[in-house]
Amino acid sequence: MTRVYVVVEGQTEESFIENVLAPALSPREVYLKPIILGVPGHQGGNPNYARVKKDIVVQLKQDPTACCSTMLDFYGLGQGFPGTPLPPNLSPLDKVCHLERAMMENIIASVPDALRPDLRFLPYLQLHEYEGLLFSDPEAFARGIYQPNLAASFRTVRAGFPTPEDIDDGPETAPSKRVLRLHPPYRKPLYGTLAALEVGIDTMRRECPHFRHWTERLEALAAT
Repeated sequence: MTRVYVVVEGQTEESFIENVLAPALSPREVYLKPIILGVPGHQGGNPNYARVKKDIVVQLKQDPTACCSTMLDFYGLGQGFPGTPLPPNLSPLDKVCHLERAMMENIIASVPDALRPDLRFLPYLQLHEYEGLLFSDPEAFARGIYQPNLAASFRTVRAGFPTPEDIDDGPETAPSKRVLRLHPPYRKPLYGTLAALEVGIDTMRRECPHFRHWTERLEALAAT
């Protein structure tokens, strides 16, 4: 049995971990527990690295038998992350991988007294935003938010990119902004979870390579 604390930036990711991802991994004896970043009442968005690092270090030190991961949106990422400013001419995926490696190196250097942080810490940044996962199945996404009439519009968005994770990080064209433009009542904590349950983890893993790699790494913890 392996326990994994997942530092998340808000209620949407907390609900996703609790209700969607954790049940998918528990049969493999990997048990996820989300930890909302920062102080009680935090609503998410633009997390700065000082706050993220503090919560990661706390988890690694206070429970040396558990692992720690993150689920933070690359879109709107806050200030101070190691690896920034980003090198020029990187693809979005390479940018995220660069930042994840830099986070790993920074945490390992910051907690040399913690038990094997190189094995126990699995940084993950969502490329570009949580809603990208939901575009893995446009029809299911539309059903999940009780707006089946939006399926065609969601398909059009999805068709414009190689993978759902490539839906971009423009201030008006990021995944959530596209959803809000089509359906202004969309509220992430509730509808984001309902849609994720409708889309399903298997579909997300099939369509989203970076997300699949993260979940495979989490599954592999069962053997450590």
